[in-house]
Amino acid sequence: MDILTQKENGILTISFNRPEKKNAITSAMYQSMADTLKEADADTGVRVIVIAGKPEIFTAGNDLEDFIKNGATLAASGVPPVYQFMQALNHATKPVIAAVSGAAVGIGTTLLMHCDLIYLADNARLSMPFTQLGLCPEFASSMIFQQIVGYQRAAEKLMLGEPFTAQEAYEMGFVNRVLPLAELMPYALQQAAKLAALPAASIRATKRLMKGNQPQDVATKMVEENQHFALMLNAPEAKEAFAAFFQKRKPDFSKFD
Repeated sequence: MDILTQKENGILTISFNRPEKKNAITSAMYQSMADTLKEADADTGVRVIVIAGKPEIFTAGNDLEDFIKNGATLAASGVPPVYQFMQALNHATKPVIAAVSGAAVGIGTTLLMHCDLIYLADNARLSMPFTQLGLCPEFASSMIFQQIVGYQRAAEKLMLGEPFTAQEAYEMGFVNRVLPLAELMPYALQQAAKLAALPAASIRATKRLMKGNQPQDVATKMVEENQHFALMLNAPEAKEAFAAFFQKRKPDFSKFD
């Protein structure tokens, strides 16, 4: 199974489990996570959700071969699986904790902005290389990231798309804590257990009050970004970037205005 789930003592853990492909995410994996999140929101036995990867890799982002083949494929609901997953994460009423080690590329970093608590191992490296692929930010990251870290820091990470370290993410105020790799999952699960032991209604109300109108604002921004993303995906710059990726060469954007 490329996505593993485990429910114990009120904690639902969702884990990427495709290490041979660096946990690159396929449409089927997005659908699995979307369905799991929707079910968890309605399950009174789930009080906290933890999203994790492998010690050496969180996720390399979208599986590009699958993305090119199935990226625009609609599920039975008429909504692409990746969009279903991010919608479910955006509207989750229960606390969501991310435990990240290794690389978190593209949506691997974007999804963190929709989590409530974020813990990184000291080997974590985050990146949002959308401009390097001839694309633009996704799933409201252009709005949320600058709200968290400030415009200039967000502009540097989103415009250049370069990786940044766990310590830099902590110093920007993006994440809660950086831990030695061996301590990451025990600590994340410890924090999850604390939340699970508290009154569920109090936790949900606190999250709802803190979020305010943000879920709707995020949903609106997601639609706006998706419109740009879809257009850019078919533009010459993106085609050059993807061709360069598969040909293992550096893309040449000099011929594009």
